[in-house]
Amino acid sequence: MRRNANATRMKIFTGNANPELAESICEYLDQPLGDAVVRDFSDGEIMVEIAENIRGSDVFVIQPTCRPVNKNLMEMLILIDALKRASAWRVTAVIPYYGYARQDRKVTPRAPITAKLVADLLTVAGADRILTLDLHASQIQGFFNVPVDHLYAAPVLLEYLKSLGLDDVVIVSPDAGGVERARAFAKRLGAGLAIIDKRRDSPNVSKVMHIVGDVKGRPAIVVDDMIDTGGTLIQGLEALEDAGAGPIFATATHPVFSGTALKRLSAAPCEKIIITDSIPLADDFENCEKIIQLSVAGLLGEAIRRINRDESVSSLFV
Repeated sequence: MRRNANATRMKIFTGNANPELAESICEYLDQPLGDAVVRDFSDGEIMVEIAENIRGSDVFVIQPTCRPVNKNLMEMLILIDALKRASAWRVTAVIPYYGYARQDRKVTPRAPITAKLVADLLTVAGADRILTLDLHASQIQGFFNVPVDHLYAAPVLLEYLKSLGLDDVVIVSPDAGGVERARAFAKRLGAGLAIIDKRRDSPNVSKVMHIVGDVKGRPAIVVDDMIDTGGTLIQGLEALEDAGAGPIFATATHPVFSGTALKRLSAAPCEKIIITDSIPLADDFENCEKIIQLSVAGLLGEAIRRINRDESVSSLFV
C-alpha cells in the first residue's frame, strides 16, 4: 500500500465493547477519540455514523470481541466498512481480545474453524492490518492475508509480578499448550517451570491429572491467556495447593469471566488473580478482593504509535 502524504494523520475510533480502554489509549497518545455514533436501530440492527472527515487518514478501530461477542464483532465489521467507504487511507483493527479463537482447528469431524471465519470477515470488511493481544493460538496470525501485529501482555504482568518480591518462584503452565508462554515468563523472572497435566472431557470441563515439576514449598504463579468459567483454573490451583505449593498466584491476559466465574474465583485457593483490561470487568467483579486488573493501554498505545510511524513493533518485547 502506497503511503498517502496525509496518512500520518492518526484517527482512533471505538465501538461499545470497551470504550474505557479506548479512552485510556487516546490519553496515552494525546489524541482525541474519533467522533462516531454506534447504536442500535429499534429492531436490534447496528447503526454507525462517522461524524468527522477521515479522508486519507490512518485509522485505528479499538474493539475487543468480548461479551456480547456477536454484537461487538458486528460493530467492528460495520465500523470498518464505514471507515473504508469514508476514504480512510488505512484501517487497522485493534482487537485486544480476539473472540472465537478457541475453535482454531478441527478437533472433531464436521466442526467449524471459527478463528479463520472471523479473520475472513475482518479482511472482507476492509481491515488492512490487525493489531491484537495474546491470541489463544499463535497460528491464528496465519489465517489472515493482511499484516498482523501480535502483542504480548507479558511486560505488563511481569512488572507487577516482580514487585511482589517473591523468591524461588515456579511458573506453572495450566496445560501442555501453554508451556511456551510459561517458559517465557520463567525466563524473564529467573524462575522454575512446572506443568499441570490435564485431560479435557468436554468444552469448559477438565480434570487435572498431576503436576510435572517441583512446586513443594515454593511460590507458584499460574500463567494462562484467558480465564473463562474459572473451572480449569480452580482445579489447577487446588492441585498446586495439594502438592504443597505456596503462596499461589494466577495471571491471565483476558478476563472472559462467564457463568459462575465470580463465585469460583472468590473462593479460589490463591492470593491474587492478576488480569488486564483487554476486556472490561462486570461491576460484580470490581468488589472481588482477589482480582488485580492492570492496564494494557500504554502497550497498545505505543504499538499504535509505532505502526502509524512505520517503526518496529517487535522491539517492544526485546
